[in-house]
Amino acid sequence: MHDLRAPALPATRGEALDADAYAEELRERRASVRNGESWQLERLQHFEETDSPTRDALRRGDWREVLRLIEAERTTARRAADDDGRNGSPLRRLRVVEEPLSPYMRWQLQWLHMRAEAGHQTRVLSAEEFSFAEAAGGGRLPEIVIVDGRVLYEVLHTPAGVHTGSRRYEDPAIVRPWEVYVKRAYAMAEDLRNYFTHSVAHLPPPPAA
Repeated sequence: MHDLRAPALPATRGEALDADAYAEELRERRASVRNGESWQLERLQHFEETDSPTRDALRRGDWREVLRLIEAERTTARRAADDDGRNGSPLRRLRVVEEPLSPYMRWQLQWLHMRAEAGHQTRVLSAEEFSFAEAAGGGRLPEIVIVDGRVLYEVLHTPAGVHTGSRRYEDPAIVRPWEVYVKRAYAMAEDLRNYFTHSVAHLPPPPAA
């Protein structure tokens, strides 16, 4: 276990965005990056995705349809990875996992695995690595996205995992320590494709969720 003590993220210093404004702004900022890294940290083990046919198939318990729909996204995923490569603007994603894996996590890891095969960069780190830091900090790590070292979004959800928007931070005194923190954790983490091979691929289909 490592002492991955997280930096401060004071809510009063962030600017609130609703879900639609956040999605549009993030898309525009990511598209404008040239020769700069972006980072994503995901900690929650269950989200309530909307407008997602694969998520709907999981809710019905139709795992075969989940796999078919995920595979159908491969060409689009590869095209997006190629665009990031041409722009020198990778999004490096760190997925924190708790075992045993929830049905949602089984679904998301399947999707992330397809994207990793298509060229996107994702690593996995056990939640146990953050247990000391979370206990010392008084709660679970936030969900964050950092774009080009310039802006940090704290992505907000209800307790049930419904996305409600975000808080935007642009103060370098806040953004920079979090970028260093996520980079450090990412360097410790395991490539998602390796994790998937030994911890996910052999599992039976998950129940509906």
